[in-house]
Amino acid sequence: MAVALYGDAEETLRRIERSLDVQIHARGNEIRIEGEPDQAILARRVLEELYKLLESGKGVRGADVRHVIRMLREEPEVRLGDVYENILNRGSRRVIRAKNLAQRRYVDLIRKHDVAIAVGPAGTGKTYLAMAMAVAALHRKEVSRIILTRPAVEAGERLGFLPGDLAEKVDPYMRPLYDALRDMMDMEKAARLIERGTIEVAPLAFMRGRTLNDSFVILDEAQNTTGEQMKMFLTRLGDGSKAVITGDVTQIDLPTETESGLIEAVRILRSVRGIGLMRFEPGDVVRHPLVQSIIQAYDKAGQSSGRGRDGGSQGKRGNDREEGG
Repeated sequence: MAVALYGDAEETLRRIERSLDVQIHARGNEIRIEGEPDQAILARRVLEELYKLLESGKGVRGADVRHVIRMLREEPEVRLGDVYENILNRGSRRVIRAKNLAQRRYVDLIRKHDVAIAVGPAGTGKTYLAMAMAVAALHRKEVSRIILTRPAVEAGERLGFLPGDLAEKVDPYMRPLYDALRDMMDMEKAARLIERGTIEVAPLAFMRGRTLNDSFVILDEAQNTTGEQMKMFLTRLGDGSKAVITGDVTQIDLPTETESGLIEAVRILRSVRGIGLMRFEPGDVVRHPLVQSIIQAYDKAGQSSGRGRDGGSQGKRGNDREEGG
């Protein structure tokens, strides 16, 4: 167990040393930590929580060390076993779980609310975790179908000029949703469920005029909806259904004079009981560590040049972090 905790060539220990400015000396199962008292205590907590993860049968990767340090800095008494609770494992190609506190809060927000809105940069798991929650709900028979949708903004009125039938025309815009879905279940099973209509992947325009009962509905790339489209989508929700809306307001492809329906919805609906709002920040990115730095660099460049269309919706931490009745 000590070898697994320390990592190859004690890389886990070296990561903790670099992050917390401490020195860690390991001999067999014994560890000595040297450094400032508060940092040494934090390093010990990190090692203890990583050890508990290993005891529970979960592996420890380099990214886990970074996430654990950040979580324990934010909430020293947090139990990582609770944060890392499996979201989806039955029938899934891989075990899917939250990777940080923000993702844990997001999962809880989806569970507690019939409508959840997640705003934040790419790489924070907004759509992926919503998809996992939808598949888990389908496995538990809490819903009878999953509907995945997103606006095909780039197609617009030019859709008819693209080659192929309608399915082939819109397929490129739906591809990220297919990719996430097939990451969670066998491709043949996913294909069968799509063929039966148990899972539907369709452009947002196809939602007009429908009532979506007993469904888990995910609207992805919602920053590219207009206010009218967003209202249309929200009013499709029927009995026994749940909706998750995700988007990144720094990546709006609408005409400059058009306000994003996502920004408008956050402003109008933030106090409506039953609707939860989650704001992810660049620090919540769970991709390669450089992705955080890239997002922050672009944010800084945009602020200095006066660009940006988010209307200030990327709020600060604290009370603005998670909202909803």
